[in-house]
Amino acid sequence: MSVDAKLQAFSAVLPPPAKPAGVYKPVVVVGNLVYTSGHGPLCFDGTWLKGRVGAEVDQAAGYRAARQTGLSILSSVKAHLGSLDRIKRVIKTLGMVNAAPDFENHPAVINGCSDLFRELWGEDHGVGARSAVGMGSLPNNIITEIEVIFELV
Repeated sequence: MSVDAKLQAFSAVLPPPAKPAGVYKPVVVVGNLVYTSGHGPLCFDGTWLKGRVGAEVDQAAGYRAARQTGLSILSSVKAHLGSLDRIKRVIKTLGMVNAAPDFENHPAVINGCSDLFRELWGEDHGVGARSAVGMGSLPNNIITEIEVIFELV
């Protein structure tokens, strides 16, 4: 089953590709690797999921924001490549959580994105190396920012 069909099967809607908020490219391809710039939880209606986990939002909202961030990444990659079926596997994910100083469960938040990729590409190709860290703030108070390196088919 294609990645697009899998997304449709669990009613996931890709938001419009995010426009750069600075001087950078959202997606860069070097050889058979796809590098994404940091993406946030952009929703289909153009709004962003905002707040600090452990303060204004809870861990479950953080998980949903990380999943939405994964969808935003996929939207940019699809716009750049033409098809998500060109992705072979996830190599590395860096997840950043806008967190209160006493919040300690950053990996559980970033699992929202990692679970999405595992659902799409499976355990062997959808789960790569990963870091999940807390930040004192993120741009525009977004809940999560995530960047990913993918391998092309």
